[in-house]
Amino acid sequence: MAGSQRALVCLPTYDERENLVPVVEAILANLPGADVLVIDDNSPDGTGKLADELAARDPRVKVLHRAGKQGLGKAYLAGFAWALERDYGYVLEMDADFSHDPKRLPALLAAAQEADLALGSRYVPGGGTVGWGLARRIISQGGSLYARTILGIPVRDLTGGFKCFRREVLESIDLHTVQCTGYAFQIELTYRTLRRGFRVKEVPIVFEDRRVGQSKMSSRIVVEALGKVWSIRFSGFGRKPSEAAPRA
Repeated sequence: MAGSQRALVCLPTYDERENLVPVVEAILANLPGADVLVIDDNSPDGTGKLADELAARDPRVKVLHRAGKQGLGKAYLAGFAWALERDYGYVLEMDADFSHDPKRLPALLAAAQEADLALGSRYVPGGGTVGWGLARRIISQGGSLYARTILGIPVRDLTGGFKCFRREVLESIDLHTVQCTGYAFQIELTYRTLRRGFRVKEVPIVFEDRRVGQSKMSSRIVVEALGKVWSIRFSGFGRKPSEAAPRA
């Protein structure tokens, strides 16, 4: 892809050495014209070094090293800034543990041709989860319902992190003022996108628990994130959707 049509997949990592090679290979197999930016938070298991080795073999693989673990949101913000500086037109984000299926990347990118943010959704027809117990399903679906009710927006899956942004969205929503760095980061970015008048399209995905390693998610993290919904609601950033002109 040339010029403003170039796509970059942002892939934050922390102790993902066992997953890194297969997930990068899967990303590039499904989006051969895209680049992958591995954003490593100084993983103790050597993920960053392995990422450098991949980059040395394939020019489509890029690496951004950070000094330490500072939260998923900050890793994504660093990746977004890196992408904007290098004129990528589409910026995708996903987990490195195969909970987000790389085969759905083309569908997200295609949806972003029509919308401004394409969001991988577990809670629209065709979407779902694999390997989740009843409690986790209730917490996740209830959390999204709670957040969209408080924020007054129609998006069904507000907590998902499998997305494709047009660069105009990231340029518009004042990334340096994003408040949340943890789980609520995804809620805040989608909310800001809508408040700027951009169009969001949900693309069905099936979320599957990580293949290798231990999950970094917990019920406590989700509950803490939902407490931030009120601060997002009353933060006052951006314009209301009715005040923003739609993209031509």
